[in-house]
Amino acid sequence: MIKLNVILCGYNWIGCKALELLLQKGYNVFVYTHSNPPHINSLEELCEKWEVPYTTNKISITNLPFVPDIICSVYYRDIIDEEIIMLVKGKIFNVHPSLLPKYRGCSSLTWAIINGEHETGFTYHYITKDVDRGRIIIQKKIKISDWETQITLYHKVMFEASKYFIDAFNKVLDCKEGIPQKKGGSYYKRGCPFGGQINTSWETEKIKRFIRAMVYPPLPYASINKKEIRSFKEYLKYTQK
Repeated sequence: MIKLNVILCGYNWIGCKALELLLQKGYNVFVYTHSNPPHINSLEELCEKWEVPYTTNKISITNLPFVPDIICSVYYRDIIDEEIIMLVKGKIFNVHPSLLPKYRGCSSLTWAIINGEHETGFTYHYITKDVDRGRIIIQKKIKISDWETQITLYHKVMFEASKYFIDAFNKVLDCKEGIPQKKGGSYYKRGCPFGGQINTSWETEKIKRFIRAMVYPPLPYASINKKEIRSFKEYLKYTQK
């Protein structure tokens, strides 16, 4: 049997998990990833440990190791060029931590907490030239609990998403069409929401959500006048001096 040539564009915890799942299937895998700070699970180090060929250069038509049968994007931080999408004949997909078309772009889970959403989820979708607009392959809802912080919600969503990775992979291989996304939705650009600054004019519940949404150590906590605020109790203590 000829092994499938698979390219994994990945990063963070779920990038590591995706590599593990692909290797368990016996596929020939090449990885595009990013160098990472210590608090991010290192796909780069995992590739070295498992002797999987990889690069931290951006994926491009000029540095492909082979013509891939399929490309998986799992928390990859670079936009994949249209010529690569065409080369693989559309067999390229991504997992996005929201219920697309809501919360396209970046920091989707963070914004979901800030905006007071009661549910979020993940979407496996085809990659097209329009970012986060491809047809939906698999989409699942996940409850946002009242005590959720950014770090707990991220791991909860990614853990559930990882269970469906191979299912999505197989659907793409089988050329399943997927479901068109609804019109509208929302988009957030890369960058820390509100610069990480608490606005004291916000309603109390939004301030509480914002503080929780910023919790992802060792990234900065929410702040006021450069003073870190790690909990609502700290906020009250600081503002009621």
